[in-house]
Amino acid sequence: MTTALSRNWEHAVVTGGAGFVGSHLCAALLGAGAAVTCVDDFSSGRPENISPLLEQPGFTLVQADVAEGGLRIKRPPDLVLHFASPGSPADYLRLPLHSLETGSTGTRNALDLAHSSGARFVLASASGVYGDPGQNPQDERYRGNVNPVGPRSVHDEAKRFGEALTTAHADARGTDTCIVRLFTTYGPRMRGHDGRAVPTFVRQALTGEPLTVTGDGRQTRSLCYVDDAVRGILAAAAHGMRGPVNIGSPTETTMLDLARLVVELAESSSEIRHIDRPVDDPAVCCPDITLARDKLGWDPQVRAEEGLRRTIAWFREAGTED
Repeated sequence: MTTALSRNWEHAVVTGGAGFVGSHLCAALLGAGAAVTCVDDFSSGRPENISPLLEQPGFTLVQADVAEGGLRIKRPPDLVLHFASPGSPADYLRLPLHSLETGSTGTRNALDLAHSSGARFVLASASGVYGDPGQNPQDERYRGNVNPVGPRSVHDEAKRFGEALTTAHADARGTDTCIVRLFTTYGPRMRGHDGRAVPTFVRQALTGEPLTVTGDGRQTRSLCYVDDAVRGILAAAAHGMRGPVNIGSPTETTMLDLARLVVELAESSSEIRHIDRPVDDPAVCCPDITLARDKLGWDPQVRAEEGLRRTIAWFREAGTED
């Protein structure tokens, strides 16, 4: 069995390290004794996500766009985690070309850095590669149902191309690569207006606004708390597997049930309001995590109720504005 800390990394580069998941990865790696270089252009990441890390020994911030001019890192890494990507609907719809460039040129630059350094490379892919799936739950063999010209395509196709490029780099150049497919991940450091369900519902519940559930609310998501996701990512990095491997919770919940649970946990008086459902919004989204369980010994540990309590508490303290 491989655990997240079963391999001692000396120097990790985390692209998108000031983002939601990236900043948690930076903190976890520093806590495990690795030096960490965070690369971010702050197009969607936030300085406050990494401000507690700036004074820690071994942490370096490089402000740069991974899709421009290559990655100039002074110290060769032994681990490259490519998490630069506008991950929320508000960001990838605001930055469509940047999203595609980060998934293509940015991925190539990160792969070249890993190859030239002899480093392990981990690509952050996403459940978006499955699109609006015709199979539930989704296992890694499922090829997906993606609309290549729909509004979500800038995110979904960027992830699909990133996977193809990572696979080709490994086959053609022998780069040590791994692909992790992240499903709905949530927790502290999300932005209240980023368009994803959990931060949107929490913000609305804490401010007394109606919770806006799209469509009839019967579409499902599977909620994975960020600490569990980080454990899974680092376990895949340490294992040596190429993947792809799903990292997410196998427990589905409807959006309507999620909204009701957030209202209850936040002790809010907010009502629930139904609004139009976005184009190409997946009807179901649930990972088959058999591979992660069998190969990595990984299972999410934080139940949704507990993770949401922690997330709500963080928003109460940090505020609900971006």
